[in-house]
Amino acid sequence: MDNRIGIIGGSGVYSFENVDDMVRIEVETPFGKPSASLTLAEFDGIPLAFLPRHGEGHHLSPSEVPYAANIYAMKKMGVRQLISVSAVGSLQEKYEPRDFVIPDQLYDRTKGIRRATFFGGGIVGHIGFGKPFCRELSEKLHAAAVKAGVTVHRGGTLVCMEGPAFSTRAESMVYRSQGHAIIGMTALPEAKLAREAGICYATLGMVTDYDVWHETEGDVTVEVIMENMKVNTVRARRTLELVLETLDPSKTLCDCYGGMDGMANSIITAPEQRAFLAMENLKVVLER
Repeated sequence: MDNRIGIIGGSGVYSFENVDDMVRIEVETPFGKPSASLTLAEFDGIPLAFLPRHGEGHHLSPSEVPYAANIYAMKKMGVRQLISVSAVGSLQEKYEPRDFVIPDQLYDRTKGIRRATFFGGGIVGHIGFGKPFCRELSEKLHAAAVKAGVTVHRGGTLVCMEGPAFSTRAESMVYRSQGHAIIGMTALPEAKLAREAGICYATLGMVTDYDVWHETEGDVTVEVIMENMKVNTVRARRTLELVLETLDPSKTLCDCYGGMDGMANSIITAPEQRAFLAMENLKVVLER
């Protein structure tokens, strides 16, 4: 299993350019098929694994993304550090469209229809998730965005809503009044699954709009998002190129999975009661 840097591309980021030795492979997982075939490649000698979150041609809604299969596939390909690229809406004046935000917290507003854990089926476990993003990887991502000339903000809470419809004005105003920074539809359960798999995980949030709370801006529309996304995508690719120069794919950057010696130590089911098939399905994500 080769060590690779993982990149999950969100809306507008469906490929990674300027790479060598590109090959696309189908990855089998116990949790279904990933969103698409994985692209394995090298950028300036750095091995990568790239996956478009919404599949080829953006055919998967946020609720339909096979998050568990995606993270499992990344871990199976040797990914220890994973960067998520996501289009987000701004909940505060200072986060302007076309700015980038590197969040440090999550607020879950999904509806429970997404598989949010590798546990289950006879195995019970609990992971620490107080700090959902890898601090070290987030710092490197922030520094790369600054170097790329992007207006980028470090920290803030990302609200993850179910979608696919955008917020009501009442919802948007509540999130804003609570002090949250940005809103998106895909950070969860992606971040939780990455934590269970022991993968350092950080999000590059590309602001496309002011959601629906802003009194002097028009409500969020697909047309507005797509126009800003075109600009964001070019700058996101440059940011990713710069951050890759600072990463070692053979290492995890930190102890961001909560100080446990692997996910196995979070299992509380008695050994004699652990379902054989469930343990077999966990073998890849249990590896450190």
